[in-house]
Amino acid sequence: MAPPRTERDSLGSRELPDDVYWGIQTLRARENFPVSGLTESPLLIRAYAQLKLACVRANVENGGLDERRGRALSQAAEEMASGRFDREFVVDVFQAGAGTSFHMNVNEVLTNRALEILGRPRGDHAELSPNDHVNRGQSTNDTFPSAAQVATLLALRELRVSVTTLSESLRRKGTEFARLPKAGRTHLKDAMPVTLGAELTAYASALEHVTETLPGVERALAELPLGGSAVGSGVNTAPGYRARAVAEYARITGLPLTVARDPFESMQSRWPLGAASGWLRSLALELVRLSGDLRLLSSGPATGLDEIRLPEIQPGSSIMPAKVNPSAAECLAMVAFHVIGADAATAYAVQAGQLEINVMMPLAAYEVLFAAEILTRYLPVFARTCVDGITANRERLERYLAESAALATVLTPRLGYLKVAEVLHEAEKSGRPVTDLIVEKGLLTREEVDALLGPAALLRLAEPVP
Repeated sequence: MAPPRTERDSLGSRELPDDVYWGIQTLRARENFPVSGLTESPLLIRAYAQLKLACVRANVENGGLDERRGRALSQAAEEMASGRFDREFVVDVFQAGAGTSFHMNVNEVLTNRALEILGRPRGDHAELSPNDHVNRGQSTNDTFPSAAQVATLLALRELRVSVTTLSESLRRKGTEFARLPKAGRTHLKDAMPVTLGAELTAYASALEHVTETLPGVERALAELPLGGSAVGSGVNTAPGYRARAVAEYARITGLPLTVARDPFESMQSRWPLGAASGWLRSLALELVRLSGDLRLLSSGPATGLDEIRLPEIQPGSSIMPAKVNPSAAECLAMVAFHVIGADAATAYAVQAGQLEINVMMPLAAYEVLFAAEILTRYLPVFARTCVDGITANRERLERYLAESAALATVLTPRLGYLKVAEVLHEAEKSGRPVTDLIVEKGLLTREEVDALLGPAALLRLAEPVP
């Protein structure tokens, strides 16, 4: 093994393993914050690397960095953006405020890789410094939120695809069951009929409506504080650096990034991350509802509704033979519950800003990116393992529909609300069908009842009125 190298910062000197790219400030963070073992998202690493590449190019163009160092740092940043150094990011999510520890982890890895490219030993900060060269014209205060917002934009782009996959799956099932009437339920009590297809299509519509609100969140995230340096004023940056860095960042990422309208507000407030978290929560709430409904509709088979059957993907009990649970829907609920909890943590972090900066950024970034990640991963799996394989229990659907006293609602225009209610109460007490009592009492003929409540009429009742 190579002997350890020595690096120095403003607090003194420390020895580091020579086979790592991170440096002394990362070492201090590892020692000071051994909290969870969790580290920031690879998307944040990628976004930060692309940000550093943009800043290097802007500084070279402005004369703030020589071309030789600039070329080496550009290559290092491109390699970092490719994921080559993901294992070098060892700072815990719970760290020093604002993300300074993670930011220096980025700067140190870039420095030591660029030194390697230049043919110099790692830790030779006289040749290339993580503060003086890599961080020229920058601060944690403007770079961390900028990278976090770009990482969130990338995460939401991936999540949109997953949400679309699930909504399309639900629509296909809705089309398949479009002409299959069933008993509706309000307050979990018998209500007017719907079709099974309409229920499933409505879930798809809900996901589509949530997705339609995403562009507003994306516009907020695309407005960056980059170039604001320490407090928004752009101290230690060259004229034109802010606009040039953001424009280059937009070119590298392919995202419509813009300079913040108010550079001081964009340093103080982390509301764009709060907006993204709130959007994820809205999506999660719809998914919780979807999960609960599918579990309810498939409950039983002997003692539940058993109107639909979900695919059997694994045994459901270690003690009860042949028991199969709605495991995929249960997992979806757990994912969604975590997203809702992550939003609560993010909300606390977002409101915790004080004066010119919000120091709780690392937590907010982690929670938003992790929430988006688990949704992105699981929604297509849920579509494949659960929704695509839903089947209808037609016999049970027909029986519930025939027994639903709520169907008598269609008789009120002919007989009046109170008369129908009277017959319904009598039917409930006697256990006799409502239709038989209506005919016996001479309120309607059998033919009239069949015209109002026969199979064709029930399908019409289950469909929306033009």
